Amino acid sequence: MSTSTSVPSVAAQNPADRRTFVRATLDLGDVLLRPWSREADELDAMLDGLIAAAADPLISRWNPFPAADRTEAMAWLEKREGSWHRGAAATFAVLGAADGALLGAVALSWVDREDGLAMIGYWTLPAARGRSVATRATRAVTSWAFETADARRIEIAHATGNEASCRVADRCGYLPEGTLRDSHRYGDGAYHDEHLHARLAADPEPADIAA
Repeated sequence: MSTSTSVPSVAAQNPADRRTFVRATLDLGDVLLRPWSREADELDAMLDGLIAAAADPLISRWNPFPAADRTEAMAWLEKREGSWHRGAAATFAVLGAADGALLGAVALSWVDREDGLAMIGYWTLPAARGRSVATRATRAVTSWAFETADARRIEIAHATGNEASCRVADRCGYLPEGTLRDSHRYGDGAYHDEHLHARLAADPEPADIAA
């Protein structure tokens, strides 16, 4: 996998800025990861995709967010844009390179910025499932965070019933570390146990994704 960004390496940044997420586009060839932005060329596709995602049964259960119409979708997008401005979270729209269609999302946020501890999450629309889109996008953002933001440890927590998310975590080299009981209330209104996975900056890169 090759990823191109315009962000300078950690060594080239001031130490005080090393744990700030700086806006970048990650180019995976057929897929682009762009920061959520009201000024994006793909804004219409982003908004339409968000409305479709919020209505999808799997997303609404495991990753619910309000986007019943364009007004709500725009409000959600503006909050993601604001997190970039603060350097506190890196929230990417996953887009098809050929048509700009929204395929999914990856969000990385600091849990403890001073300690270099972050958490990552992801979702994909039905058209992107079964194509390793979530895996490739999550790998790209993980590597980018280690290389450009001095992340030390990144965690994934997902409901134990969300087997697809577990597969993505495994394929991205996030090792299982245990089960968090009644850890998070999901879209069905119930608290679910969660599997905790994590990767360290010092961990080896995972094996290539099988074709």
